[in-house]
Formats: sequence, structure tokens, C-alpha cells
Amino acid sequence: MAHLLNLRDWLIQAAYTTVHLFVKNGLTNHAAATAFYFLLSAAPLALLVSYASQLLTHVAQTSNLGALVLTAFHERFRLDQLMAMGFIPRDAEVGVGGAGLLTLIISSRGLVSATDSAFRIVFPEGERRRMVFSWLLPLIIIPTVFLLVILAVLAQGALSFLVEYDFLTDTRGSLLQGANMLLSFSAVWGLIFAAYWGLPLKRPNPRLAMWLSLICALVLSVLFAGFKLFFQVEHYRSLYGALGGVVFILIGAYFACLIFYFWAQCLQALGKVDLVAFEKLFMATGGPKANRLESLVFGRIDRLLAKFGRLYAPGDTLIREGDTDQDAYFLVSGSVELFRSVNGRPHRLGELGAGEMFGEMAYLLGEKRSASVVAKTEITALVLPPAMIEELMQHSAPLARRVIASLSQRLQKMNQAITN
Repeated sequence: MAHLLNLRDWLIQAAYTTVHLFVKNGLTNHAAATAFYFLLSAAPLALLVSYASQLLTHVAQTSNLGALVLTAFHERFRLDQLMAMGFIPRDAEVGVGGAGLLTLIISSRGLVSATDSAFRIVFPEGERRRMVFSWLLPLIIIPTVFLLVILAVLAQGALSFLVEYDFLTDTRGSLLQGANMLLSFSAVWGLIFAAYWGLPLKRPNPRLAMWLSLICALVLSVLFAGFKLFFQVEHYRSLYGALGGVVFILIGAYFACLIFYFWAQCLQALGKVDLVAFEKLFMATGGPKANRLESLVFGRIDRLLAKFGRLYAPGDTLIREGDTDQDAYFLVSGSVELFRSVNGRPHRLGELGAGEMFGEMAYLLGEKRSASVVAKTEITALVLPPAMIEELMQHSAPLARRVIASLSQRLQKMNQAITN
């Protein structure tokens, strides 16, 4: 039962942290910028699709297979509708292919830059990428993505055409279409995973990135199915006129980017849940009261106790002077006494109570333990390893300032106790 309650608390705290960081980081604006660059990339892509259809038209004159592919190409990409909406001209010249390719490369650079900029905010750890790599990345990613999309659409269209004209039985065609859809979904899942795991300079846990990219791909599938079922481009055309198709694509891309960045933020937040929970616990002691929602979300510390908590009996030594360990302690309940050796005898320096943090001096100063800490009463403490201390200091500037202020006050009291 306790395990289930801790899991529930973890899920609630992870959800709260994700939403809080998503809003704080302004990812809605980044989603809008990414959707805009996607639209710029889609325009030259439409020209390239038109150019490809012209090439297939020449092939179809001498090849039955080419005719089948051309028909599937027109049906799946709906070229007639794109021409009617003005996305592509009816008679595109051969030179349009080169211009479209150049425009696609330029706009793709903006698309990848917008995504990379958002990921630097979502995953702030690490240095900036090398300039050469950041410029070469769009030339690799965007053509690969669009090529996979085109191949998936062509394969699906060709199978539909073959089933419709009895070149394949319904059963076999359905199986092949299902396999193709599964392959397309796997490609999307793989691309999202590559972004979640490869774009952050400090790479997250690959297994966690894999699961969250799967969730993101599933949610995107639901989004696209919903757009196909409940939204029609004709409605936007009747409302916005000739720009209705552009608005339709832009809105769909915006929601897709929101989903993509939300689960990326969730991936980063899952690694910060313990830090946020401890920050709320430490800052709430002697500091301003948290709002009601934060109190409900982070009010229970049982999960932190199960993960980091230790019990000590009266007289137990938590820290021994001269030791080289660098763990820090947060006192949940009880009190401890501080001693330092003076002329070979233990000299009492003072006492710490619940809500105090101690032991961080050895890590921050890189020195051996300067004093011994002994339990005065039965105590419960959270034991924090050095790596978590470092993350806490980087994660929260207010927490870092409070830790440094507490450390300075403790050093001052220790010096006064020694001189007295």
C-alpha cells in the first residue's frame, strides 16, 4: 500500500513539474515558431511533389508499374486539391524542382534551429553545439524525414490502389496495409526517439526516452485521426478563403509541436522530480508558504523518506570529523549536536533541529569533515549524495542562495563557539 501511495505521489509530482516547466519555459511560443518553419518547409516540398509527379507522368507512358505508382501518388498526396487550393501551380516547370529544393534546405535550417533552440531550454544542461554540426544537421535530418514520409504515403497509396482494382485480395491487401501503417508508425516513433535522445547535449535515460517517444507517437496518431475525422480543410477555406488550407496545416502543425515539446519536457521533468520535491521541502522550512496546489502536490514526504530517509538512535554519529565522505543531511525530525576537536578534546559547537541542512560543507569546499555530528534524540534524516547536492545547487538559484547563507551562518557560529 505504501508503495502504491509513493508511486501515486511520484506521478502527481511529475505531472505538476512537467506542466509548470512547460508553461515557465514558454514552449507554446516555441511550438508556434516550429510550426511556422514547418509550413515554410512544406511549401517547397509541395513543389517538389509536383515535380516528382511530372517525372512519374513520363515514366507512366511506357510502364504499367509507373502508371500504378502515379495514380497512387496523385490519390495519396491529393495533388488536384493542392492545385485547386493554390499550394502548387498546375504547370510547374522543371526549374521549380531546383528552386524548391534550395528553399527546402533554407527553411529546413530554420525548422531544425527552432527545434534545437527549444530543446536547449527544455534540456538546459550542457554546452552549445559546434557550429559546423548545427549547420549540417538540417541537411541530414529534414531530407531523411521527408523521404520517409513520401515513401510511407506512396506505399500506402499503392496498396490501396492494388486492392481497389483487384490486383490483391482484400485480406492480403488489408494485412499489407496494416503492416505498412505499423512500419510508418515505427518510423515516426524512431524519429521522435532520435530527437528526444540525440538532441539533448546531456542525453537522458534511453529507456525512458523510448517509452515517452512511444507515448508521444501514440498521442500524435490520435491527433491526426481526430483532425481527419472532425476537421475538414473545406471548413477553413470557407472561413479564411484561399488561405484556409494554409491555416489548416498551420493549426495542425502547431498542435503537433505542442505535443512533441510537452513530452520532451516530461522526459526532462522526470529526472527532476526528486530535486523539485526536496526544493519545496527545504524552502518551505522557515520560508514563504507554498500555494495551496503546491502544498497538496508536495505536502507528503513519504516518497522522499522511502528513497533517501534514514533513522538514527540517540548517540549515533552521523558525521565524524576528518572523514572524507561528502553526503549532506536534511533533518526531518529530532535534533543533533555538533562537536569539534580542540586540543584533543571534543568541544560542543551547537545544536541543529528539524528543517536544518548540514554536511554540505565538505562537498562545497572540497575538504574533509570539519566537525562531528551526533544524534541528540531519535532522528529522521534525508541523506543526499554529492551528485544530488550539485544538481540541487544548479536547479534552483533561491535554494543555492539559502544553502550558502545557512552555511555562512553556521561557520560564523562555529568560529564564535571555538573562540569562546
